[in-house]
Amino acid sequence: MSDEDGLIGAIEAGGTKFVLGLARADGELIDTHRLPTTTPDETFAAMTSWLRAAADRHGRIAALGVASFGPLRTDRSASDWGTITTTPKPHWSGASFARALGPFGVPLAIDTDVTGAALGEWLGGAGAGRGTVVYTTVGTGIGTGVISGGRPLAGSGHYEAGHIRPARGAGDDWPGICPYHGDCLEGLASGPAIMARWEHDLSAGSAQEIGLIADYLAEMHAALVLLHMPDIAILGGGVAKAPGLIEAVRAKTRAKLAGYVESWDTDLGAHIVPPALGDLAGLAGAVELGRQALCESAA
Repeated sequence: MSDEDGLIGAIEAGGTKFVLGLARADGELIDTHRLPTTTPDETFAAMTSWLRAAADRHGRIAALGVASFGPLRTDRSASDWGTITTTPKPHWSGASFARALGPFGVPLAIDTDVTGAALGEWLGGAGAGRGTVVYTTVGTGIGTGVISGGRPLAGSGHYEAGHIRPARGAGDDWPGICPYHGDCLEGLASGPAIMARWEHDLSAGSAQEIGLIADYLAEMHAALVLLHMPDIAILGGGVAKAPGLIEAVRAKTRAKLAGYVESWDTDLGAHIVPPALGDLAGLAGAVELGRQALCESAA
């Protein structure tokens, strides 16, 4: 695939800002733009206006890739494919990327922001050259994306690993804050859960507090290892930056696996790692989603 086949438009849609890009067929970004996330009508209008103006400057857009906050309908057979569903962000439930971008008339791929970040890290970050990559972000919520052979894995919808209910720590009977499940991972270990429980974020946490959150995140990582046998697990998001957290997650994951998975019964410093691309991963993943959509349309 070459530039003669057209350019790839990419959208990383976040709760506070949209990052837009136009890339060559090899993934090289040639133009980028940021805009605030306001209402769907305003944000989508600004998004499509910039994409059309960028195409006027650089050349025809041949495909589009979106990596968006969710929850998101990712089942292509669904009538509301590409729609944000039950988000707590005001006005955005029912907002449809498929409708907003449909008039471009080009192949379109839509997935979650964490899957986009996972794909970006697989391409050129901490997961580069690995067969199966698991990426988990722990921040306002907890989300996971899985990349295998360069392709996002999903069933009828995207992963909801943040809503797994972990085994509770000894003596921990705090109810959690998830409105659906109470003490699921997101209800216990997300940024808002930590703040609700201790009235400070984990960067100011005690060793005991960091250990408890690490234990819950290790429950998830052990489950992901047993389900997917990944080559590497990337742990990102604001909560994951707390001093000592990733190291504690490594140790507790190894203990929970109890030697059963030989490849994960070594120093997990090479297996559970922070992201390498930072804020660049999501847009890089959105570009790759668009590139894959273009290749599939030509097959």
